[in-house]
Amino acid sequence: MLHLASRSPRRADLLARLGLEFGLLDLDVPEQQGPDEPAADYVRRVAREKAGAGLLAVVAVPGAVVLGADTEVILGDRVFGKPADEDDAAAMLRALSGRTHDVLTAVSLVSAGREAQAASLTRVTVDPLSEADIARYLASGEWQGKAGAYAIQGRFEAHVARLDGSYSGVMGLPLRDTAALLRQFGLLPT
Repeated sequence: MLHLASRSPRRADLLARLGLEFGLLDLDVPEQQGPDEPAADYVRRVAREKAGAGLLAVVAVPGAVVLGADTEVILGDRVFGKPADEDDAAAMLRALSGRTHDVLTAVSLVSAGREAQAASLTRVTVDPLSEADIARYLASGEWQGKAGAYAIQGRFEAHVARLDGSYSGVMGLPLRDTAALLRQFGLLPT
């Protein structure tokens, strides 16, 4: 049976689009970048750790497969995780304003006998944001719990000038890459 190691309702909704039944695992896996850890390595590591922690939680379930994922917004060499508060969110949005950044989502699939991983990199260009734009977006509350302080599937989409890559990857689960991993594990038809 497939299990999703995530608290994200977006990720669960996206995975459901693939037509599979799955269980949800509510895990607390620390998301802390190491001092000299490159952004891409960090995202891949966290996805692997989520999947691994999930597998430990369901190790007694025969045929258990666990999917873990992590999504981060990256500007230059700086990772914009989930903002600590509204001031942090405002600072992130100001930094992203009028610029192009990367969104990297890593997906790890693990079972008792194997592991596979995929990563999806998407380039997102944000329109210049006025202070009024930022204030309105912050007032919506959509920024809470979102990497980079925005949800592309919400009001923020009106400020996205260009997206080159996976829209679902920016939301938190690149469906094309995820489906390919699930096929490798025999969970989707080839």
